[in-house]
Amino acid sequence: MSRPLPTIHAIEASDLGAYRVERLDLEFGNGERRRFERLRSRGHGAVMVAAMPDPDTVLLVSEYAAGTHRYELGLPKGKIDAGESWAEAAGREMREEIGYGATRLTRLRSLTLAPTYMSHQIHVVLAEGLFEERLEGDEPEPLEVVPWRLDALHELVLREEFSEGRSIAALFLLREWLRAGRPVPPDEA
Repeated sequence: MSRPLPTIHAIEASDLGAYRVERLDLEFGNGERRRFERLRSRGHGAVMVAAMPDPDTVLLVSEYAAGTHRYELGLPKGKIDAGESWAEAAGREMREEIGYGATRLTRLRSLTLAPTYMSHQIHVVLAEGLFEERLEGDEPEPLEVVPWRLDALHELVLREEFSEGRSIAALFLLREWLRAGRPVPPDEA
């Protein structure tokens, strides 16, 4: 379904830490006018890495999550720094969080968190051909690395400490991409 995008008549903005709050004065194709609010990310996006030491296993990390005040399992992830590509950021985050680099990185696609009111996107990256190499990161303590077999994904999604929607979505995306025979990602076709 294709429709023309609403016309933006005005944007009022205010800063809120890592985000900018924007209030949009919109007019839709049918003449209706509304005000929407959105959070605009100040950064350059983020990466989430599915590092596979073998064809059946992915590496997760257990790290403290302030939002839930507990240790959460998830994929290694982090922001893309200024001047970094998604591949450079993925390689850096892997080295910092799990102590591995990769000889092959494949960007599977981007995921949004809440696209109706946030601009934030995270690139889901498959890392293969792992080799040991550690960089010092910004984590306050070493992260526990937890290998997980993809054929046990059904068990992982039922664990209370594995609750982050982006990690869940990324692992299902990875599993289906592998089952489909590794089709060429859309931005590489």
